[in-house]
Amino acid sequence: MAGIGARLRTIRRQWQLSLREVEQRSLRLAQDRGSPSYQISASWLDRLEREEHELTVNKLIALASIYNIPTEQLLRSMNPANEKAMNLKQLSSPNATILLTEGPLEAQAKYLLPDIPVPDQPPDETTLLATENSQSLAPYRRGIIGKRDLTLDPMIPAGSIVQIDTQKRAICSRKDWTHEFQRPIYFLMTREGYVCGWCELDKDSDWLTLIPHPLSGASSRRWKYRTEIENIGRVIVVAIRLAP
Repeated sequence: MAGIGARLRTIRRQWQLSLREVEQRSLRLAQDRGSPSYQISASWLDRLEREEHELTVNKLIALASIYNIPTEQLLRSMNPANEKAMNLKQLSSPNATILLTEGPLEAQAKYLLPDIPVPDQPPDETTLLATENSQSLAPYRRGIIGKRDLTLDPMIPAGSIVQIDTQKRAICSRKDWTHEFQRPIYFLMTREGYVCGWCELDKDSDWLTLIPHPLSGASSRRWKYRTEIENIGRVIVVAIRLAP
């Protein structure tokens, strides 16, 4: 990753952050994720920016989070040839409905939701899909909703493919959404498996309640937060099969 240090220094200065401020923010991130591997010392970052250190995966994720840049975009920014790809997520929506063929909007669509098969027969249980490359640095994962997981049916039925942003793990406490499609959806892991749905925390953030869709017929469920259940991330894209 030649030149990554200089690029990271430029980004840090654009945010007007000192080395010490980055260190303090990384400490909070490490505490939130429960791993010291995300912590970045001021001296370590200084050496990295002078190309005297190698960048590890978790520290790259930490810096991307602190600088508010998706990890994949930060990686692409190291290669000027990929500048066009970097700007895909910044494209505005068209004013009219169009059929995508080629061009930047088609590329944007494939970036957000690459071609993935939606199976005719979904699994029984909601599942976190394996990544194509176990060393992937992208913060995004995919899951599939199982036949027994009726939490958000019929809005998100069994067999739906969901894309998860693993950087958005904080459960939103503010009810600033106006309809169900704006309400944050989370993909979570319990001791029994995975679940996907709306969530609420009690006032002390000790208990998490999984909220079902009112038409689903499912009941709400409750777990001890961070002990019996952990948030994998927030669902940002859903692919639903509408016809066989």
